[in-house]
Amino acid sequence: MRYDAKHAEATRQRVLEACAREFRSRGFGGIGVEGLSKAAQVTSGAFYNHFGSKAGAFAAVVKAGVERLRLGMERFRHANGPRWLPAFIAYYLGPDHRRDVAGGCLLPSLSAEVSRSDAATRAAYEQELLAVAARVAEGLPGAPGRAAAWPILASLAGGVLLSRAVADPELAREIADAVRGALQSREP
Repeated sequence: MRYDAKHAEATRQRVLEACAREFRSRGFGGIGVEGLSKAAQVTSGAFYNHFGSKAGAFAAVVKAGVERLRLGMERFRHANGPRWLPAFIAYYLGPDHRRDVAGGCLLPSLSAEVSRSDAATRAAYEQELLAVAARVAEGLPGAPGRAAAWPILASLAGGVLLSRAVADPELAREIADAVRGALQSREP
């Protein structure tokens, strides 16, 4: 049975979202096509039809995940005006985001996986990450340039990564609070 383009795109999006949750939770090596297909409630044939391979799905997840970060930052800029960055930092390092490995930002959960992936995936990540850095820089006072965005992005991703990796919830909070304080002390 052939499905129309709208149904096919909806299915692809559902598979992509399931793959994103699974890759962020388990890592690239922690799940195979069968597990990804099961999580998306499709056959492995349907999975291959949409992405061609597990690596193809990973590349799509990476591109979509970093784009999602950029769009989220843009929403914070729109909603909070010049005070967007403190609001974004508070959200990003907040307990809800820190606890949501499967649904949270791709940077702390999959950047290390990307560094071990193929050149095309790394290139897609790089392209989207450059767009994120540009948006951060555009939202900083005085137009400091893209270089000013890297410490912010690295601190946010690193703070979440470290806070997720520890077992003690109080230590996780301490890490997030320390990173938040360091970032906010740098503001003009």
